[in-house]
Amino acid sequence: MSAWVYVIAGIVLGLIAVWLAGRMWGFAAQKPEDYEDAGPEFDLREHLNGPILCEGVIYGPLGRVSSRFVAEFHASWSGNAGSMKERFTYDDGSTQDREWHLTMEDNGAIRATADDVVGNGIGCQTGPTVQLKYKIRLPEASGGHVLNTVDWMYLTPNGTIMNRSQFRKFGIKVAELVATMRPKEAR
Repeated sequence: MSAWVYVIAGIVLGLIAVWLAGRMWGFAAQKPEDYEDAGPEFDLREHLNGPILCEGVIYGPLGRVSSRFVAEFHASWSGNAGSMKERFTYDDGSTQDREWHLTMEDNGAIRATADDVVGNGIGCQTGPTVQLKYKIRLPEASGGHVLNTVDWMYLTPNGTIMNRSQFRKFGIKVAELVATMRPKEAR
């Protein structure tokens, strides 16, 4: 065999090893059960309710910050049905409005919809965490791609919520979001 076959085989095996490591030990390997007894209970109806301030960054596929934002949310609940209106202001001055419609089940399961979500998002709250998986359609100005999204929210001891989301296309991470959410103080 030629040396090129060995080089290509080595590259392919290396890529498979990196992919497997990410699936077995990385962000994507987390499971709600990992957090069952990890701290105070995260209840969306309590912790994502009323006016909320969100600040965050979006990382591009190479791990560099591609955008920063501040957002104001307003969430309200009627029993196990809720809505959360979001207004994002990005570092380039552009804005984006979104609205989530959320349904909780007594066992912690979550169903979520939004205009840019393809189908239903599904997830659950377990211990101090919430996981939500969904497909998001990017705006046409950003290519209109549909990305697989995994959202994790972690409740901190002081009530701040840390949000980490990864966006993938064909299994390859193309973006990541890290943000904080906390009750907005009255002015």
